[in-house]
Amino acid sequence: MSQSDPRRITLAITGASGAQYGLRLLQCLVAADIQVMLMISKAAQVVIATETDLALPGRPDEQQVCLSQLYGAKSDQIRVFGREQWMAPVASGSGAPSSMVVCPCSTGCLSAIATGASNNLIERAADVALKERRQLILVPREAPYSEIHLEHMLKLTRMGVVVVPASPGFYHRPQSVEDMVDFIVARILNQLGVEQTLLPRWGEGLLSSRD
Repeated sequence: MSQSDPRRITLAITGASGAQYGLRLLQCLVAADIQVMLMISKAAQVVIATETDLALPGRPDEQQVCLSQLYGAKSDQIRVFGREQWMAPVASGSGAPSSMVVCPCSTGCLSAIATGASNNLIERAADVALKERRQLILVPREAPYSEIHLEHMLKLTRMGVVVVPASPGFYHRPQSVEDMVDFIVARILNQLGVEQTLLPRWGEGLLSSRD
């Protein structure tokens, strides 16, 4: 990671099912030498404990140490902020990274972002991305979608938000749950412009070897 001008990305993990998507994305961003401004909601902590074997501490500073060790991050490459840490860089247009991803994005968080609620740091960071016309990617994981969910996604899409539903494809013939997770993470990394080797781009040998 360059000490002069490291690339930074904001990542929020909320309480929708699919914690594996957010954690795998974090791992890949760290491996790509990107500094990550990370927020994990309380609901997400419950989901992580339910869906994975990761024993994540409750406090942001302890989470930062835990995740940095887990993914081999450099000093301060992962910075974790609490829900009311209003002085965090992500809370202001003058300090926030140019890209933000909410992965997975609960429908409650989706609603709050669509209505500008800003009741916690995750919602405020997304509000900053919107007002500053910066890249915002939301990864909802819900089924089925209600009219309310669809209206919020349409509203946000018209604002320039990229909605990437956690709906993995199967043309790459996944052999494991990890392959399915990587499918979505690869799509997110492509949107961010981050080089990835998780999934070949269409037409780059994905199907030719299986003809």
